[in-house]
Amino acid sequence: MATTASTEMSGPPQAQSRRGSPDPRHISTTFIERSNLTMRMQMRRFTRLTNAFSKKLENLKAALALHFAHYNFCRVHSSLRVTPAMAAGISKTVWTVSDLVNFSDAHRRWRLNIKPKSS
Repeated sequence: MATTASTEMSGPPQAQSRRGSPDPRHISTTFIERSNLTMRMQMRRFTRLTNAFSKKLENLKAALALHFAHYNFCRVHSSLRVTPAMAAGISKTVWTVSDLVNFSDAHRRWRLNIKPKSS
């Protein structure tokens, strides 16, 4: 049974999440292993035998969030020819790093309930 959070944001059928009892013949770790490899190759803190580690869990979480946000919203993938967010129907445009920073800042203000400064 395919489910989506909203009909406006639903992507193509292959991008929709599925729940229930999957067929064991179609279970594969290929996608997650590829994701782990990409993360290790692009983020030095996940390569082996390195001193570029996070001393605080908060810093690690921030680095991961930045990596995945850039990977999904800013980086055009050669196999898709668009960003994964565009392919899933979440975004209509490729984000710039400036867009990503502005969104992050706005989300932080919203989460902490900080009112914008009036000029």
